[in-house]
Amino acid sequence: MESPDPMLPETTRPGRVTLRVNDLDRLVAFYRDVVGLTVLECDEDRATLGSDEPLLELIADPDASERRREETGLFHVAFRVPSREALGEALERVRERWRLEGASDHLVSEALYLADPEGNGVEIYRDRPRSEWPIDEDGGVEMETLALDTEALAALGRGRGTAPDGTTVGHVHLEVSSLPAARAFYVDALGLRVRQEWGDSALFVAAGDYHHHVGLNAWNGRTVPSTGRGLAWFELLVPDRGALEAIRGRLEGADVEVDGKDVGLELADPDGIELRLRAESADPKPW
Repeated sequence: MESPDPMLPETTRPGRVTLRVNDLDRLVAFYRDVVGLTVLECDEDRATLGSDEPLLELIADPDASERRREETGLFHVAFRVPSREALGEALERVRERWRLEGASDHLVSEALYLADPEGNGVEIYRDRPRSEWPIDEDGGVEMETLALDTEALAALGRGRGTAPDGTTVGHVHLEVSSLPAARAFYVDALGLRVRQEWGDSALFVAAGDYHHHVGLNAWNGRTVPSTGRGLAWFELLVPDRGALEAIRGRLEGADVEVDGKDVGLELADPDGIELRLRAESADPKPW
């Protein structure tokens, strides 16, 4: 199951996710009051939210069309909180201020699911200790979708209105048109490791031994790139400039078009979904 010669350093992780939105004020309020992110910067065209680091950027585009049923793009962005108590507090906020669409025990994690006011999928989750993650005979991680005891979780909440420091983007889950093409890009070219594979319908890949940093699915038969609102780009953070240069060389060797910037690399997957690679220490402003 594991891909040979993984390229990405094991400390690679998701950085920011950027969404194009019609109603900036409404989306800022949702991610602040329901998800619990802190507004770090905001003007009439753009907002940045996060915890102790930037996690989400919202770009105002009032004319962007609603995502069509056949378009690829974001399935959900997953915000990882550092404790079960923090997840209980997130559940309190969702119940008081929004609508919970699902709650699952994935063996490696416990997760809440909802959608923002413009239909972008959102997951809020906490990881179980890695020592408890089930590992299969091939070294892959085993994940399931089981019922989550939300009442026991809610009992842990203490009314905290914001997500605590240590909240991150744990993973980004994408809807793609072709799982083989996505695998060729994210695994063979970029160098993420396969951590679990659900037949010909879904693939979960990561740097190192995390359960997944990127989820890929073909469940809904998406066929064309997104042209309207929704995911603009997402970011993977690597340790340093040396890692970036190694990544660039491998991608170019795989005939992947890469645009080098002062801050990092820009590229697009086979569905036109934009990915940006940045060194942890680089100032993100020049994007």
